[in-house]
Formats: sequence, structure tokens, C-alpha cells
Amino acid sequence: MSTEQPGDGDYAVETHGLTRRFGAVTAVDHVDLRIPRRQIYGFLGPNGSGKSTTIRMLCGLLKPSEGDAVVLGHHVPKDAESLRRKIGYMTQKFSLYDDLGVRENLEFLAEIYTLPRASRRTRIDEVMEQFRLTELAKQRTGTMSGGQKQRLALAGAMIHNPELLFLDEPTSAVDPESRRDFWETLFELLDQGTTILVSTHYMDEAERCHELAIIENGHVAASGSPRSLMDRIDGMVVEVETEDFRSVRLALQSQSWVKSVTQLGSRMHVLLRDREEEPAAMVQSIMEKQGVEGTARTEHPNLEDVFVAVTHGGTNGGAPANVGEAS
Repeated sequence: MSTEQPGDGDYAVETHGLTRRFGAVTAVDHVDLRIPRRQIYGFLGPNGSGKSTTIRMLCGLLKPSEGDAVVLGHHVPKDAESLRRKIGYMTQKFSLYDDLGVRENLEFLAEIYTLPRASRRTRIDEVMEQFRLTELAKQRTGTMSGGQKQRLALAGAMIHNPELLFLDEPTSAVDPESRRDFWETLFELLDQGTTILVSTHYMDEAERCHELAIIENGHVAASGSPRSLMDRIDGMVVEVETEDFRSVRLALQSQSWVKSVTQLGSRMHVLLRDREEEPAAMVQSIMEKQGVEGTARTEHPNLEDVFVAVTHGGTNGGAPANVGEAS
């Protein structure tokens, strides 16, 4: 185990054994993180996995039950007040005032963050232009679309030019086009020097991150870049093309060496628990024994395969396959 203490390296966030309990329930269980500066780092996991609780502790909004955390050089929650001026936080649920106009909401946030009065108007104008809100300045927030509210929430989180931006499932209530535009905006912020930590349960968003942690039941099941996680998976993936998906699924689910079977449109991804010499031949043999027509071939795993491999999301249960930590 490393003897380094949180805060020793050039990281935006470092934690050691970060834990949070609510009575008998452990929501976050001894989480170790090192999040580099000027990257987009993702938390990937289902609802209830501990993503939001971890973010709230890192923001200084929730006191850890155990462990240490240093964010931008500040120990939290002890230095939470000093840290507040350096971070932005966009919650999963829209939290601005529906009965105020767009500009009024931003003026309120500028007051909360104690922006200098001499530069406040200019800064509000800047974020309204940056996040395409200028034409909506007087519109009541409650009448805005999901995508417009998302842009306003992000503008509010960036009003004070934070070094680190926390985004808690920011795209869960918007359409695919708004999600795509939102991520383009995140990369623009990254180019300006902002470090971003974003939680998501969308695989395509997780693949956009430089690094990510897959979180399940409060644990970090695996971490690293999306590509390294795909490369390090212990299991193997076989892609099946067939017109009889039901028969293939039933035949393969009963095999002890099959971790999961997932239909992807006109194809199926079969995740094997271990590395085999001829995985496609094994799957093809089962199909032939059941009299099912189709073809099987080895395929490179995608991030969803990795997620299933390192969590308990497999069809057959049992211990998850292993994807090691990044070296």
C-alpha cells in the first residue's frame, strides 16, 4: 500500500479510505481516488451506487464517516468554506428558482459567490453569451426546456470561474441532442483549464472521459481510462448474429462459463468469465447443439462489457470477473 498522503501529488482530488455511513447503511466504502488536474474524470454506476454521496463529500457538503479527502489542496470538510470559492457544483435536480428570470438567477448566484460588484455585470454577460442564454435573459426559468435549464445550471456553476467543476448526472433529464451539445461545452471548459468530475450512468458519456471509476455499492470496482479498462478485462466477448435471439439466450445462460448475454439491436454480446483459446467456437458449438442458426466471432469488449464484468450485473450471478486498477 502507498505511504503517500492525500495532497502529495499534482491532483485536483485525492482520497484515501473515504467512507460514509447512514446508520447501518454504508453508502461509500473506503474509496481511494486520484483525479488529475485538467481532465474529465467520470463516475460510472447505477442509481444508488454512491456517486452522489461521494461528490457531496468532496464538495464539503457532507462529512465523511472515515477517511481523508483533499480537493485543490484543501482538506474537506474542514476547509469547505475556502474550497467553495474554487469549485462549481451542478446538482442532478435543477435547483435554481423557477419564478426568477435567467439573468435574475445569475445575479443571485453572483451575489452568493460574492463576485466584485465592479465586474459582476460583465461576468454575467460573459456566461450568458458562452452558454447561449442572452436571448433568454428575461424568460422565467420555470418555462424553459430541459436543455435550456441545463445550460443555465451550468452557467450558474461557472459564474465564479471555478478551477474544479462537479457535475452530478447532469444530462439525465435532457434529450440526446442536448446531451451532445452539453459535452461539447464541457470540452470547451476543459480547454480553458477547468478540471471536471462528472457522474453518469450512460456508457457513451463514460467513454468520453479521460479516466473513470466504475462504482458499485459504494466501492470502486475498477478505474482507469476507458480504453485501458477494455484492454484489461479478464473475460472475452463473442458477438453473435442470429434471428433466434431467445433460443441463443436460453442456451447460453445455462453455461457456467458465460457471464452475461446482452442483445444489441440485431446482434448479441456474449461475455465469457475467463479467457479461452477458442471462445467463438465454444459459443458456436452450443448454438449448433440447440439447432440454432447463426454465426459467432470474437469481438473487442466495449465499456458495457467491462461494466458487467466488474460488477454483479451478469445474467448468471457469481463473482465478477476482474479488471485491475490502472498502474
